[in-house]
Amino acid sequence: MELNEAIVKRINEICNEKKLNICDACLKGGMSPSAIYDLIKGRTKCSKVITVKRFCEGAEITLKEFFDREYFNDIEE
Repeated sequence: MELNEAIVKRINEICNEKKLNICDACLKGGMSPSAIYDLIKGRTKCSKVITVKRFCEGAEITLKEFFDREYFNDIEE
């Protein structure tokens, strides 16, 4: 799995677990949802840590909680 695929997978997991939609999480985190939607649609190939951090803030989780999945250890380059 590539990094962006893993990030998108985790975003979807968090939204499902917390019953959030991506737009609401992004807005609560102080960013435009377009950054996440571009990542999901494959328009962005290199996600920024600040984008993930702001999503986490909106979802009320830490970066550690976000990346606390085994599949992040098996990322292909």
